[in-house]
Amino acid sequence: MTTECNGRTFVFQTKNSRDISARFDGGPISSDSGGVLLHQVERHAKIISRFAACFTDHRDADLIEHTVEDLIAQRVYGLCLGYEDLNDHDTLRHDPLLGALVGKKDPTGCRRIRHRDKGKALAGKSTLNRLELTPVRAGKNSRYKKITVDRRAVEEFFMDVFLESDDASGQTIILDLDATDDIVHGNQSGRFFHGYYKNYCYLPLYIFCGDHLLCSRLRPSDIDAAAGSVKELDRIVKHIRQFRPDVRIIIRADSGFCREHIMAWCEDNDVDYVLGLAKNARLKAEIAEELLRARELFDETGRASRVFKDFTYQTLKSWSRRRRVVGKGEVLSQGENPRFVVTSLSGDAYEAQALYEDLYCARGDMENRIKEQQLWLFADRTSAATMRANQLRLWLSSVAYTLMIALKSKALKNTKLANAQCNTIRLKLLKIGGRITVTVRRIWVSLSQSYPYQHTFAQAYDTLAALRSVTMQC
Repeated sequence: MTTECNGRTFVFQTKNSRDISARFDGGPISSDSGGVLLHQVERHAKIISRFAACFTDHRDADLIEHTVEDLIAQRVYGLCLGYEDLNDHDTLRHDPLLGALVGKKDPTGCRRIRHRDKGKALAGKSTLNRLELTPVRAGKNSRYKKITVDRRAVEEFFMDVFLESDDASGQTIILDLDATDDIVHGNQSGRFFHGYYKNYCYLPLYIFCGDHLLCSRLRPSDIDAAAGSVKELDRIVKHIRQFRPDVRIIIRADSGFCREHIMAWCEDNDVDYVLGLAKNARLKAEIAEELLRARELFDETGRASRVFKDFTYQTLKSWSRRRRVVGKGEVLSQGENPRFVVTSLSGDAYEAQALYEDLYCARGDMENRIKEQQLWLFADRTSAATMRANQLRLWLSSVAYTLMIALKSKALKNTKLANAQCNTIRLKLLKIGGRITVTVRRIWVSLSQSYPYQHTFAQAYDTLAALRSVTMQC
């Protein structure tokens, strides 16, 4: 790719007598050469291609150069590699490596039909933008935007990917629910001021099972955090039980989801729950003795102390029945910290302390998964005018997250990156400098000899190669 700086030399002084001279004359070099591992994961798991199957393309096939799968692959690979905006693709479309990952037969773009597209194998921001901005009822007679998405198919796609994972094969499946703020800075449809977050935002609903994303629903922020949860749970639980009818399902969430309609739905559908319960005067009175004992222990040891109590409780108006509650009487150096959870699980299955510390507190890891998607895979880039377009952007980020999790679970199990977050995997495994050479039979990627994680890269490659061999034998 030519630039305005071609031919210019940049000179940097050093402490010794030898200066550093830099020029943009290295040829086609990519900083994302590790993306070939993502492509190998996609070849095995077919995450991008299955997501692309959720779209209907009403364009004339004889008049297009970029298929729907090409457009989605370009966007998803871009997100995985750290490029959050559509504007980035006006430069990325020159990258022959990304063109190869997308599957272009001519990754250099030399054989493009129009002269202005020569040297640009991939779609530009305008073409990608049409993917997001196609209205719901678009068809073959629409003028420009003709690619529609089937929302139900997308929902089933995330469930199908999860059900193929090892986490879906156990005797118990735990679903974590949470809502978060997606701050917006324009006049997007569905954005409202949220008193808790003190900003204009959306309020997306997430449902995870371990690392696996099952639901990312964009919602306006003028609603209760639990709004729509039963609808999503009903869909997810039915889908799971089609394939795992005898599996035990438990939902976990904080006190924002401790609602009568959610608990009643769980009780009617043989789903267990462990939900945070907001404290009040009646609940604190129930554990007054436990708080006193925790205070005595703290005074003796000077360390944080906890005493638990198991009891039944019913609200004065909102609950339809008495339910099991576990109270934690805790005293810290900052003072008393009482906490409560309500559950359908029996004391035989989980004692009070184990229920709170081992089961309920583990839900906090879900918050890390949400942050991972928002911070490093750009789920909060919801700057389009309509909620439909912003929902599609959230789904694209979710697919990128799913692909990265597939890379971690399938290729990095026995490596130093087995428990790494997406940003660490991107920095250490995908951001590799490499010279790209395109020949008639092969695309050569000459990776940097000074790359410090060559052993991890080789381990990931060998694991993926073994998976491919097993798949071919089957």
